[in-house]
Amino acid sequence: MADVVLGIETSCDETSAALLVSDRPGRAPELASLVILSQDVHRVFGGVVPELASRAHLAALPAIVQRALAEAGLGWSAVDAVAVTQGPGLVGALLVGVVYAKALAYAGDRALIGVHHMEGHLFAPAVEHPDLAPPFVALLVSGGHTLLLDVPAWGSYRLLGSTRDDAAGEAFDKVATLLGLGYPGGPEIERLAATGDPARFTFPRPMLDDGLEFSFSGLKTAVLYAVRASADLNRDRPHIARAFQDAVLDVLVTKLERAVRATGRHTAVLGGGVACSRTLTGRAAERLAGLARVVVASPRLNADNAAMIARAGWHRLALGERSDWTIDARADLPLPGLDPVVIPPSTIRNPQ
Repeated sequence: MADVVLGIETSCDETSAALLVSDRPGRAPELASLVILSQDVHRVFGGVVPELASRAHLAALPAIVQRALAEAGLGWSAVDAVAVTQGPGLVGALLVGVVYAKALAYAGDRALIGVHHMEGHLFAPAVEHPDLAPPFVALLVSGGHTLLLDVPAWGSYRLLGSTRDDAAGEAFDKVATLLGLGYPGGPEIERLAATGDPARFTFPRPMLDDGLEFSFSGLKTAVLYAVRASADLNRDRPHIARAFQDAVLDVLVTKLERAVRATGRHTAVLGGGVACSRTLTGRAAERLAGLARVVVASPRLNADNAAMIARAGWHRLALGERSDWTIDARADLPLPGLDPVVIPPSTIRNPQ
């Protein structure tokens, strides 16, 4: 078992490296360092430009890894294994991290493990909450994914529901563009929504009463029509932001509560970039009070980061898993251990 794992994350527009360290076998690792470099150039374009992201990772990654080692007070010789995001994500960006990790591991004769980005988000709370253990329900919400999972054990995932079209994070980014706000959209909308009147606009709650799946494309269209109909967007902007945020969070929290009740789990994990929203975590905790505890990582660990990749990699390495030198970046990498069939909640109830 590795005692020191170097994590590398380059799936989108954050270049990140982190070190996890354990001082004795069987003990949960502790975060020794985490360095995240965000690529601000994409703000100019209102979204990520893949070619620019790849080039920025290529230029920054060696220095980011060196800084992570320095902040941990470790040399390369102390590293036992390298964990790297293999997918999904922007294939060019992923390729930079995978090739760099392969070169490091091969040259230093270290173990190498490719990690699924969303499994990283699932493990993110475990970095700060080492006592976190399945079974639990997990809601993973990011710019590219909206997944509701039942997690009976680490590495074993049962799909309860996912988005039929757009991810919640993408909806935030697109609506922020419609409102003339910056990128990424989630923090901008949350900030503006705090001053909005919740009664000024009302937007639909897509699929609110239907099972555990999600849809956000129609909600984006409703916001588009509201923006076009506004006679004074400067006046209406905070109210539209508030109504949109309320609609998305109402759907997310309602589905999460429905999953908790259907499965009988007593813990609900929130992960992914959208889980950086204090409004989301607050509403989830309020809705699930007395029903399930809500576990969420700090915003730094919910954003794309290498600590979560190292933690997921740590788990895989502890199981004896290793990647060979044919590992390649995959934009469509399937989540390992995921049952590909949506599991009807009525068939998995297992009260704890």
